[in-house]
Amino acid sequence: MENPIRSIQISRRNLLKFGAAALGASAVTATLSSVRASKVQANQPSEVSADLSPDDALNLLMEGNQRFVSEKRINPHQSFNRMAEVAETQTPFAALLSCADSRVPVEIVFDQGFGDLFVVRQAGNVVTPEETGSLEFGTAILGAKVVMVLGHERCGAVSAAIKGGEFPGQIGSLVAAITPALANLEGQNGDPLENAIKANVSWEVNQLKKSPVISELIAAGKLTIVGGYYDLDTGEVQLLS
Repeated sequence: MENPIRSIQISRRNLLKFGAAALGASAVTATLSSVRASKVQANQPSEVSADLSPDDALNLLMEGNQRFVSEKRINPHQSFNRMAEVAETQTPFAALLSCADSRVPVEIVFDQGFGDLFVVRQAGNVVTPEETGSLEFGTAILGAKVVMVLGHERCGAVSAAIKGGEFPGQIGSLVAAITPALANLEGQNGDPLENAIKANVSWEVNQLKKSPVISELIAAGKLTIVGGYYDLDTGEVQLLS
């Protein structure tokens, strides 16, 4: 017959072994979690310095897009702590005039977060007095060092401007604003719609340069303005000359 005292001792020994193993596993899990948290923290970009150059700002923007394209996003500045940090004030390093298209989520495309980008969105990325004023505010007041006018592949607003016709409501006003950009496209090689979208981006860049506020910042070396073309299929942003 088995000794009941010995059985209890064995059970207690096994229990202690099990408890030690569990504690060890917990310690390992905690250590790994700490390491992962450290790695995530290490991936967070440092705060943008006040003396950031326009070229550096553009590089930061394009580096973020490359992370997005290569599926290596670090999702910076997207925590509640960051949200609280910028709740009272903002110092975005870049400003963008983007099409309102739902397939072009600007902060995701450039792998940025709260307070990094000052984004103005308008169907067809059209420059109007309101858009110009917004970008003047984002640069002269908030300090953005680069402005990008971002068009995108298969833009419906530009396609409508090519086709022409009657449009309901105020849609026609957007089409009319895009039409002048398409005046010199006849005879160009390549896809007609892509050519038109890129021509519209260049046109809108030139419209923004007519702003005395923006042109003064450019002349002083405090701002650069560029065009960009977003590929819906790859996620890549191409800089336009």
